Amino acid sequence: MKAFSQLINSLDSTNKNLQKIAAIELFINTASNEDKLWFLSLFTGKRPKRSVTTKLLKQWVLEETRLPEWLFAESYAAVGDLGETIALLLPDNEHPSEKSLSEWMNEILALKDKSEEEKRTYVVNSWKALNTTERFIFNKLLGGSFRLGVSAKTVINAFAKHFDLEAATVTHSIMGDWDRKEVDFEGLIKGNYTEINKSKPYPFCLAYALDKDLIDLGSIDDWQIEYKWDGIRAQVIKREGEFFIWSRGEELITAQFPEIEKALIDFPDDFVIDGELLVVKNNEVYNFSELQKRLNRKNLPKKMLEELPVSLYIYDVLEWKSEDIRTKPLSYRRSILEDQFNIDTNQSLHLSPVIKEIDWIKLPEIRSNARLINSEGLMLKNVTSPYHTGRKRGDWWKWKTDPLTIDAVLIYAQKGSGRRSGYYTDYTFAVKSGDALVSIAKAYSGLTDKEIQEVSKFVNKNAIEKFGPVRTVKPELVFEIAFEGIGYSSRHKSGVALRFPRILRWRKDKTVADIDTIDEVKKLIT
Repeated sequence: MKAFSQLINSLDSTNKNLQKIAAIELFINTASNEDKLWFLSLFTGKRPKRSVTTKLLKQWVLEETRLPEWLFAESYAAVGDLGETIALLLPDNEHPSEKSLSEWMNEILALKDKSEEEKRTYVVNSWKALNTTERFIFNKLLGGSFRLGVSAKTVINAFAKHFDLEAATVTHSIMGDWDRKEVDFEGLIKGNYTEINKSKPYPFCLAYALDKDLIDLGSIDDWQIEYKWDGIRAQVIKREGEFFIWSRGEELITAQFPEIEKALIDFPDDFVIDGELLVVKNNEVYNFSELQKRLNRKNLPKKMLEELPVSLYIYDVLEWKSEDIRTKPLSYRRSILEDQFNIDTNQSLHLSPVIKEIDWIKLPEIRSNARLINSEGLMLKNVTSPYHTGRKRGDWWKWKTDPLTIDAVLIYAQKGSGRRSGYYTDYTFAVKSGDALVSIAKAYSGLTDKEIQEVSKFVNKNAIEKFGPVRTVKPELVFEIAFEGIGYSSRHKSGVALRFPRILRWRKDKTVADIDTIDEVKKLIT
């Protein structure tokens, strides 16, 4: 664990990519094959599930430290992270462990079959064998919440530099459903397993937000213009009679959408297509909140399949008849889609429509009205563009509709973690419901450091109640909250859920009397 702990320390202690890449290369040079594969697994989201509940971890650390619960709660409130709080409260290690990352991970995996007492013995003994940083990492791994403090692009660039490969090649090589027990690290990075893995997806092509005037893009005839849909971006793969659906987050979600497999499994040719999974009824695209009801279910009742039918809106084709055609121009790839996948009789498949016979002058109005059909805005794709790995500026632009906004009042605040652990950075906002307030959204971003300090001073002076790390505050500070979408939700007290809420600005010119009502908020639902 020491080498891995040193790597995490190095990644967290700098914001310079070259230093992060150097730290990753050092780890690659010194770590075992098994440790490198575990590092890659953690980086790609293949983390073990939680093996010990946070309730038990808290109970055991209280027993070991003999701290009163109120002092633990205050420590947790100050630190803002349970795993870090536990790591800091425990004494220095008595018997330093020399176990490797892979040894620790295998032991953590084995915990799932252990009794509570066996788990306690293992965890407490492990705490005693690790230093503070190692304990923090260990706690995160136990809880299934470990995250690397580095971007995917930086890690991939480090691998590419070390093995003298293109970053796009590395990205493709490590995607998909590989098993660390069946591969070696270097072979995986170099793509030795891509040919034998029928389920392997390609890296998604992504767009930059439009940051220039439309007229500067040249002739509109050079662009394919589509609606930007708000569902689940997916890659659908059919190879040698086998069928797979991958989300952009690299989750295999085939079983969750049986209607898509049924629609395409008997298609005569092999393909890899890119599209959006959406709830569609009578050719009308429904809000993302409806699609959420279909997600992560072990069983899909027939009634749900009938009430929430999912369609694939097809954007692009990446592989056709076993040939990788990503380097072909978009116009060529689109022609294949229009020839082969334009299936009007199948309600589970739709070509994402191209907006034609327009000019740059009319386009802003079309964008403004996109939300009326539950679209996020427009996509502008150069007709000569290949299907890039990741983002490449200039070929694909996303032009989203302006966000929806409401005015809401701050009612709860919680301290952040890391460098902001001393300030209140996590906020809950409310709107009016009759004479009462009802919580409407949580937001963690949008304020400057100076504004965060101001809000923190207000919270310290105006806290009404404490619930662990959370403070209830006087409802006085009003903020403009921006969000991308809204839908009805039975899981929220307000009856609605906001999509990607964030603080747009602090409205110091307004009081709680000026905030929106829940009825006004619901009128924003299309």
